[in-house]
Amino acid sequence: MASAILTYHVVAGNVSAAQLLEMIKAGNGKAELTTVAGGKLTASLKGKNVVLTDEKGGMATVTTKDVNQKNGVIHLIDHVVLLKS
Repeated sequence: MASAILTYHVVAGNVSAAQLLEMIKAGNGKAELTTVAGGKLTASLKGKNVVLTDEKGGMATVTTKDVNQKNGVIHLIDHVVLLKS
């Protein structure tokens, strides 16, 4: 169960904040992201903030963007997002 929660917070690829904003813009205000766990997260904007909505309707706001690592880029969020059970 713990690994499913962790992998629900991971999206394959190397998506910068600027690229995510473009995805949201191209999707008319929403971008659907598929997680490594196979779930869906919806990214949208609330004011100037990127917000992720999980499968249960919970929301998390990106608090720190573009933390570049060797294996990808991290965007920190303020809440845990959960899989639909």
